[in-house]
Amino acid sequence: MNLRNILVPLGAVGLIGFGFATSGWAGVLAVVGGLVMWGLLHFTRLVGVMHRAARRPIGYVGSTVMLNARLAKGMNLMHVVALTQALGEQLSDADAQPQRYRWTDGSQSHVTCTFRDGKLVQWTLFRPEGGAESDPSPVESRSDNPQQAKDAHEPRSSFDGRS
Repeated sequence: MNLRNILVPLGAVGLIGFGFATSGWAGVLAVVGGLVMWGLLHFTRLVGVMHRAARRPIGYVGSTVMLNARLAKGMNLMHVVALTQALGEQLSDADAQPQRYRWTDGSQSHVTCTFRDGKLVQWTLFRPEGGAESDPSPVESRSDNPQQAKDAHEPRSSFDGRS
């Protein structure tokens, strides 16, 4: 079970109790008002992300290479949808764990993301060799493996910026 499901409500009740202890019912109203504002901010962000994603085709992203560079382990699905501004093409069953989604760009390159409990655990960038008609081959894959993560951040060229 996710510990956040227990700690957030306990924290809210604790804040309400603290507000009552320090300022009485005025403190309770102030804390509840703050909690409502916090909830409305998150709801507004979620609706904005979904509104932008509804305008784009499912599974389409402008550049899979840029998406691949911006992904990070532990990102939640809503953050990835906000990055891509599109819902991903769902590859797994509706309620299956892990969840797999794919985003494709105009060159038929695609990024396949794996989410476990709503958090990004692995993603793979596929780019076609030569043209859009050839079979895609894996270019880069990131996962929980620390050696793989270390190799992914090493420089790939000797260009140092000098002319």
